[in-house]
Amino acid sequence: MHPFSRRQPKGIQLNPSLKPIYKDILESMLEPEITTEAFAKQRQQPNAPILLDVREPWEFQTASLPNSLLMPMGEVTSRAHTELDPDAPIVVMCHHGARSLSVAMWLREQGFTHAQSLAGGIDAWSRSVDPAVPRY
Repeated sequence: MHPFSRRQPKGIQLNPSLKPIYKDILESMLEPEITTEAFAKQRQQPNAPILLDVREPWEFQTASLPNSLLMPMGEVTSRAHTELDPDAPIVVMCHHGARSLSVAMWLREQGFTHAQSLAGGIDAWSRSVDPAVPRY
């Protein structure tokens, strides 16, 4: 049998009382990244995620999204626990998505379990959602 097969070998049964626990855990786990299209939809909702921009100030001045919080990557470790809510959904953004993914994973390790990285960064946002946002 293939190791990822959903069938269980004969004679092995999952404890029925554990099924709801695993279901809750799997449903609560977020993908590490969110697409620009999915995030665009979330931004229109009343309880939109916090948009954490981890680029440098000059990058932020060049191109940014409204209602984002600028926290350069080098400042995240000293500011996150005082300025961010660990229970709030957070989308981390950078230029192309590498820095933001690193920060999102660090945030998750720190207990910010609802942190995700914007896949492709502000560059992808400009290409797929809002071409008025300058590319650099």
